[in-house]
Amino acid sequence: MGEFAEALLARVREARAGVAAAVEAGDAYAASVAQSDLDDVVWLARRQGIDIEADEE
Repeated sequence: MGEFAEALLARVREARAGVAAAVEAGDAYAASVAQSDLDDVVWLARRQGIDIEADEE
């Protein structure tokens, strides 16, 4: 896997963690911002043909 794909997968993991942390903290605004970031990076990864679901295992 190339560096670009690895970097995107790392961003997906970080964004997922950000969503989880914001939800756990009860911060609706931070959760919304984190979810937007996650949506963007997931879209980019899929557009590049990167399987983000394989990274979840």
